[in-house]
Amino acid sequence: MAEAQDKQDAQDPQAGQDAQDKPIKQRKNGLYPAVSDELAAVMKSGWADTERTGLQPLPQASYAAARRAALSARFPGERIVVPAGNLRTRSNDTEYPFRASTEYVHLTGDQTQDAVLVLEPLAGGGHEATAYLLPRSNRENGEFWLDGQGELWVGRRNSLTEAEQLLGLPCKDVRKAADELREATGPVRVVRGHDAGIEAALTDKVTAERDAELKTFLSELRLIKDEFEVGELQKACDSTARGFEDVVKVLDRAEATSERYIEGTFFLRARVEGNDVGYGSICAAGPHATTLHWVRNDGPVRSGDLLLLDAGVETDSLYTADVTRTLPISGTFTPLQRTVYDAVYEAQQAGIQAVKPGAAYRDFHEAAQRVLAEKLVEWGLVEGPVERVLELALQRRWTLHGTGHMLGLDVHDCAQARTEAYVDCTLEPGMVLTVEPGLYFQADDLTVPEEYRGIGVRIEDDILVTEDGNRNLSAGLPRTSGDVEAWMAALRS
Repeated sequence: MAEAQDKQDAQDPQAGQDAQDKPIKQRKNGLYPAVSDELAAVMKSGWADTERTGLQPLPQASYAAARRAALSARFPGERIVVPAGNLRTRSNDTEYPFRASTEYVHLTGDQTQDAVLVLEPLAGGGHEATAYLLPRSNRENGEFWLDGQGELWVGRRNSLTEAEQLLGLPCKDVRKAADELREATGPVRVVRGHDAGIEAALTDKVTAERDAELKTFLSELRLIKDEFEVGELQKACDSTARGFEDVVKVLDRAEATSERYIEGTFFLRARVEGNDVGYGSICAAGPHATTLHWVRNDGPVRSGDLLLLDAGVETDSLYTADVTRTLPISGTFTPLQRTVYDAVYEAQQAGIQAVKPGAAYRDFHEAAQRVLAEKLVEWGLVEGPVERVLELALQRRWTLHGTGHMLGLDVHDCAQARTEAYVDCTLEPGMVLTVEPGLYFQADDLTVPEEYRGIGVRIEDDILVTEDGNRNLSAGLPRTSGDVEAWMAALRS
């Protein structure tokens, strides 16, 4: 309790305002008096110089520079403002873990809160890019120990000089950014929704339409992954495969507890080998597997049921995998479970084979849906012929969702891209997308025989479009029903 009260004391409303030149004030309360001059003097001195020199640029720095160059070419003569975002309150005086905006990370490689990238147009053409960042906490005015976001509370930040070495671009104090932008002239575009203070400084300089164009361009800029991005996505998939192995090894313990044991097990791998999970893990056992986004993960895990595990490790650079496997909790599929699983596998195979340069983006979805429609007709669950089923989309009662999406820094990457640039596009080398067909028979679905009810199966892999076809980045995990059973048996032996 005392520690929590200390932090509340430090988060004075005045703390951090004009922190570069004004002393931090701490209000009195029942626990501590105002800071004495003697204590303030003690806290100013006796600290080692920790400035680092000779730092190497981040691995993605040169790639981020190329992305900024593309942005500069698209909007000549205009000022571009891309905020990282601010902390969001979770409850009272605690915050959610910070995750910088995707656009900011893609253009800088930096992940710090409150930061802003500004591309200033040059008279001779092009732009000068500057990252506005929080500098080291001021020790002279007490900011570092009295401000709730001071370094004594939350840890050391890079100095602006260090950040320049790491990012490969000039860096300035972000506390001056709003005032400088307020004085800016000429056309300005800003990525909205991340920093209300920055947006307020630009209120009379921007329009929703122009800002939407910026958002769309930055979304489409991520459609083709560069070498660094492909490497990070492969790393994410490899770690995800190890996370799935971890889960299989503890299924007996999950049976004694709940789906939360599965969630926690995978999360441990994500935190050890990456930054976090890329999205809320879906650890859906039994009939929960028929709920597409089951993230409560509080249900029982029972032998004889299936476990649909949809999860992805997010790397330290924030690229995420998105993989699904449906596993027999006992280690062996029942005959009907195997029938449904094999149908989904066959559909996924057809979808993956349709992923290649020059193919329409929609081809892999249509190929997978055709196979699933054929199976539903074959099983007598829907009246054929197959062409009629597809024309009327009758299979969607049990297939529910699209067969995939783009993948990258966001699990549903490039979401603001134009229809013609995304779902109506032609696939190109460097695109990364998921292929994830599924069949879901709800527990209360009276249109199917009782034995089907409560069975949900999805198989999902992350596919890179290559010059001559595709590469399955998540191929480290087995996919056929027989291989899944053999893999589980080996891990549990």
